[in-house]
Amino acid sequence: HLATSLPLPSERDHLRPRIDLIVFMIDIKSKYSLKNVEASLAYVDASFFLGKVCFLVTGVGRVNYCSIDTNAICKLGEAYCSPVLFCELELEGIRVATAQRLLRMLQICAGLVPGVSALSFGLLMRKSDDD
Repeated sequence: HLATSLPLPSERDHLRPRIDLIVFMIDIKSKYSLKNVEASLAYVDASFFLGKVCFLVTGVGRVNYCSIDTNAICKLGEAYCSPVLFCELELEGIRVATAQRLLRMLQICAGLVPGVSALSFGLLMRKSDDD
């Protein structure tokens, strides 16, 4: 399911399926995109930041057109203890690999991978402070 921002409308709460993973998409060419994500973060329950949120940054293949500093996005990921994935959706191979990676993350967050929890996966995805 896709939403352009949070909070989700409440009129269909009873029909909404369980939310296992939230992927915030940030278009590196649009400052509005980052501001929209930052505003939406306030509506996410704190428990989701324990392995069930990630940031997907698109448009990284066009560094000349970037409106957002990648360090700002990385700091956002660190602040919310959530992984940041960078991709270029215009390249089919990268688009397919990113979709497969997101699908695997969703399977883990939904509890469909035995022996791996969303929390432990989230910790594996985080950059070590020793790096």
